Amino acid sequence: MPDLADLYPGYAARWIDTSIGKIFARVGGSGPPLLLLHGHPQSNVMWHRVGPELGSHFTLVIADLPGYGWSAVPEAQADHAPYSKRAMAAVMVEAMEALGFVRFRLAGHDRGGRVGYRLALDHPGRLEQLAVLDIVTTWDMWHRFDARLAMRAWHWTFLALPEPFPETLIGHDPAFFFDSRAHAGAKPPPYPPPQGELCT
Repeated sequence: MPDLADLYPGYAARWIDTSIGKIFARVGGSGPPLLLLHGHPQSNVMWHRVGPELGSHFTLVIADLPGYGWSAVPEAQADHAPYSKRAMAAVMVEAMEALGFVRFRLAGHDRGGRVGYRLALDHPGRLEQLAVLDIVTTWDMWHRFDARLAMRAWHWTFLALPEPFPETLIGHDPAFFFDSRAHAGAKPPPYPPPQGELCT
């Protein structure tokens, strides 16, 4: 198995204490702080090809959102807290503050972009700039949810079902679920296929 640290040479691996547990991030580069947030079903690894270029202009904090990668997996509640975009945004503010960054830039892909929107709304003055990639606004997504979109984005409603239903079904064949979601409607993935276990 390749060492994932090789994807970010010279970057520190940090486990940052927050109110929901430890948040994992790769930290490196130089310049003003830029928080990079991945989408679903990715982790910090998704940024490894653009990280070196961005790191020559910014101090990068490339975090795993709660429940992803090596970050804490807090127990979900009936209202899905602490996995709401609001809760995840608050945890990202905590993590950035713990690293000494009160104001910062944020670029988010997919779910990371939605967390970025929520962070901008709930924590005005924290963000100097926000870039969101590959998402439609949440309001538009839900209000335009028709039969065609339901067939393509079925995981939205499936993953919102109360536990243990989604967890049980995914647990029977997690690799199949991941591969089905990762490749749904996509061209060849922009990242190499995993070799062996991604993490233990």
